[in-house]
Amino acid sequence: MSAHLSPSLVPPGSSADEILNVFLDFLTKSGTEPYDHQEEAILELFQDKNVILDTPTGSGKSLVALAMQFKSMCQGRRSYYTVPIKALANEKFLSLCHSFGAENVGLLTGDATVNPGAPVLCCTAEILANIALRDGADARVDDVIMDEFHYYSDHSRGAAWQIPLLTLPKARFLLMSATIGDSSFFSKMMTELTGAETTLVQSDQRPVPLEFSYSTTQLQEKVAELNEDGKAPVYLVHFTQKACAETARNLLSTNFCTKEEKAAIAEALDAADFRSPYGRELSKILRHGVGIHHAGLLPKYRLLVEKLTAKGLLKVVCGTDTLGVGVNVPIRTVLLTGLCKYDGRGTKILAVRDFRQICGRAGRRGFDSIGYVVIQAPEHIIENLKLEEKAAANPKKKKSFVKRKPPEKGYVHWDESTMQKLIVSPPEPLVSNFSVTHGMLLNVLSREKEDGCAALKKLIADSHETEGKKKSLRKHAFTLFRGLVQAKVLHILPTSKRTDARKVLLDIDLPEDFSLNHALGLWLLDAIPQLDRESPDYAVNVISLIEAILENPDAVLRKQIDLLKSELMARLKDEGVEYDDRIAALEEVEWPKPGKDFIYDTFNEYKIRHPYLANENVRPKSVAREMIENFQSFEDYVKTYKLERGEAVLLRHLTEVYKVLSQTVPDTFKTEELHEAESFLELIVRHTDSSLLDEWQNIQHPEAIDENAAEKADKAAERLAEFKAKIPYTKDKLSFTRQLRNHLLTLVTALARDQIETVLSLIEPADSEGKLWTNERLIRQLDSYYESHQQIRLDPEARNARHTHLSDDLTTIHQTLIDPDELNDWNLVFTLDIGKSNESRTPILRLEGLEPIVS
Repeated sequence: MSAHLSPSLVPPGSSADEILNVFLDFLTKSGTEPYDHQEEAILELFQDKNVILDTPTGSGKSLVALAMQFKSMCQGRRSYYTVPIKALANEKFLSLCHSFGAENVGLLTGDATVNPGAPVLCCTAEILANIALRDGADARVDDVIMDEFHYYSDHSRGAAWQIPLLTLPKARFLLMSATIGDSSFFSKMMTELTGAETTLVQSDQRPVPLEFSYSTTQLQEKVAELNEDGKAPVYLVHFTQKACAETARNLLSTNFCTKEEKAAIAEALDAADFRSPYGRELSKILRHGVGIHHAGLLPKYRLLVEKLTAKGLLKVVCGTDTLGVGVNVPIRTVLLTGLCKYDGRGTKILAVRDFRQICGRAGRRGFDSIGYVVIQAPEHIIENLKLEEKAAANPKKKKSFVKRKPPEKGYVHWDESTMQKLIVSPPEPLVSNFSVTHGMLLNVLSREKEDGCAALKKLIADSHETEGKKKSLRKHAFTLFRGLVQAKVLHILPTSKRTDARKVLLDIDLPEDFSLNHALGLWLLDAIPQLDRESPDYAVNVISLIEAILENPDAVLRKQIDLLKSELMARLKDEGVEYDDRIAALEEVEWPKPGKDFIYDTFNEYKIRHPYLANENVRPKSVAREMIENFQSFEDYVKTYKLERGEAVLLRHLTEVYKVLSQTVPDTFKTEELHEAESFLELIVRHTDSSLLDEWQNIQHPEAIDENAAEKADKAAERLAEFKAKIPYTKDKLSFTRQLRNHLLTLVTALARDQIETVLSLIEPADSEGKLWTNERLIRQLDSYYESHQQIRLDPEARNARHTHLSDDLTTIHQTLIDPDELNDWNLVFTLDIGKSNESRTPILRLEGLEPIVS
């Protein structure tokens, strides 16, 4: 395809009509016949007009964008394709490489920069906004395609979608969304900005029309019914990942597939890699013809579900509402398990825009004549209808009928009328969410040979806000400006020293792709040299600094807190602390934040010198650091914190830590231990799921020959095993602690059974003072114990891990002996010979004594 759409097919100086003919010829040869609205939009673009494309999901907006990009490239122009999230930018980049050739396509996401001089560029909206702020009307931006334009209304990111529409008068725009709503404002605004006519291309006609229904049948029965009626594959829309997993498990009791279909699934899964703690359960679910698809799943699992669904092998997919953001799962029926959602601030009925985005995924172009959308009634209403039926069938029991109540939390009532209202209502109007930030000021004021102050005033004046909001924005901008001057980040030029239009100069050099994320990276590079390089903790302290600039993996941190609270509660109970005091202590628990004082102190000092970070902060945590310190595998960590449903959250965090360590931290800052940590992280990520690293590395080096993913995982597993074999035995804390406990329990069992020779074989011949252990010496100490205790218990409670106490440096170990009276006031005291233990790869213990516990 790249050869067909190569600009070399169009002679230099060709007219727009000649370029259009080449593109249409390409469509004909590829067997693609455009819909009326596609053809209309393409013709308008080739007449040098701006276009607003408001057509349903699945109606082929990408083809219109492709036409604009081809025209732009053939005319020696540069086009930018903007999307809301990095994953979509990466996906679109790879797709366009196939269409135009890798040499003609570039990527800008903040994570990766590939071929930035290419004529066709994919980027997140924030990247284009930064370019527009930095260069204004002189920006080398000729054509702009804004996909998912309804993000213009996003509360936190809407400004990024508005800025190009305020600052790029020489560009031509294609705005695309299935839920733009009233577009008259944008048509008028773009025409005034660019001086070119703006055309609205709108169509409610879907390639595959939708049929809506309201279900009062129990969910499991309804899914079975849809499958039997030939309406599979069915996508069950949930609003939490937990609900996805629960529904998938519940569906295992229903048979969706024939023997032949199950055999086909088994064959398709033959080469699949399920190496993760959740893999076994997922494999079982998939073999039943049911899939799971949400952000908590490892990428390799999500991709596998998409491929199996595309092949028609999965009858049901339990997923989240992220389906509405361009997730590629071909489905016939969308079943919404509810119409209310918690949005971070409260539970509300779905917005019309969100409802349409989700429903629009029903119906497969080229496969289905109709797409089905089913709205499930609230669960308590369905239960009450069943109870009413039972009561009606048996009048004698009618009086005993008690209605089920709706949930007290996380619920807002919906019914069939709610569904009908969402179907017929127009999308909510797009609302401006413009804001002024330090980053905006720095970008605009850095313009060369231009009065940045005047440009900033114009930017606020032209914004799509009310006059009252603009007044507030101007006031806020001046406050930020004054702070930057006082901090000497920029200075005002005296009139006598002005050689051009500029009135202020920046006293710092901004990187080309400046963003606040990048600024946090600059703090990282400023903070690392302040660490003690000779400290034995230098490597893990660097990891802590890296983790502090990354977003919090909330699902992991919550599990860390849960485990710490459980351990604290058990310890406080053992110590006899009162209930109210225990609860108060639990309120103080937070996730581990090693080095937090150093992190906060250095960052606060850095902010004084860089006040544009005033609203930013670092986020200390210890996830990658904990794994490195304990040499834990991915599987160990997931099992420790019960993260099976959120494996992808952990993997993404580890991948980001590795990428920052590999890409941002200079080699001059890296010690041998830090290089080892980098290798350890890479091997863990690649062994678990190489797709995130492969995507990143393939995007950086698209010319590289890709290796089979399974082969990469196998090689990573071998390298990880070799790597761990080189690790000192006692450094792998999880594995060592497990073996140490087994060793101690064997010793305690022998002691309880008076197997003195066995006990002596499990310890060093002498204690740390050189005094030998003999049968007589050990028996004398044991007799002292039996003077006040009948026996040493060996039941499950006696074997509980909480009775083994290790010092932080592992050198001292106390093993409590559990007695029938539960006095538990004697213990075995050991010291660990770390050198010998590492050499023999088994615990080498010196028994110091069997003695009463001193309180």
